[in-house]
Amino acid sequence: MFDWFSPEAKKKRLLKKVTHPIAQRYLETPFPKLTDNVWDLDYLVLDFETTGLDPNKDAILSMGYTEIKQGRVHLSACKHRIIKLNMVLPPETVVVHKITDDRMQAGMHLHDALHELLEHMTGKVIVVHYEPIEHNFLKAAMTRVYGQALPLLFVDTLAIEKRFMDKSMQVVKPNQLRLGNLRKHYNLPRYPAHNALEDAIATAELFLAELCQMQESQPNVTLGNLLS
Repeated sequence: MFDWFSPEAKKKRLLKKVTHPIAQRYLETPFPKLTDNVWDLDYLVLDFETTGLDPNKDAILSMGYTEIKQGRVHLSACKHRIIKLNMVLPPETVVVHKITDDRMQAGMHLHDALHELLEHMTGKVIVVHYEPIEHNFLKAAMTRVYGQALPLLFVDTLAIEKRFMDKSMQVVKPNQLRLGNLRKHYNLPRYPAHNALEDAIATAELFLAELCQMQESQPNVTLGNLLS
């Protein structure tokens, strides 16, 4: 039975509206199936650093991403892109992200960075830590560049951990679900925060640790298990 509201159905409808060849290839490539084993899938682990939290008025300052294939982080696939913005960065933004106006002005235009990102995203599951930030800013960027927000398939490491805690009746403590604190919980090394690529690699390692924990109680973990 055809599901008019499914992501694949939406992709087919958008193919008639989106003209850029990279976006068309993305739409033509099916998402992985919910029944696929998690270890058989390819993932793009993504992090954005932004000038604020509102995608309607703030902007992507940098993006970092890496890939996971066959259960391994592929550091050779890492990308770190600083986005050129038509603005002067507030001092507090420079302090947090360590990106100066000179570095920002030498960065990539958003449309070039997004084309490159979309090529790497095609056919993969996107992994992030706290989905709303990357999802909302990515939708806003796609709308600006392609005229449409393309369907996205996200797995959220924070949401996975929250489900672990809910199942074991644990109370979530303040800041417990932050990326650095969860890495500490899994005895993963500490990385500096607020660098998009380092945060993407940190999220990739956390994700693999979570998959291993899930497999201890559920031998055949599927993509659907990560989303529910």
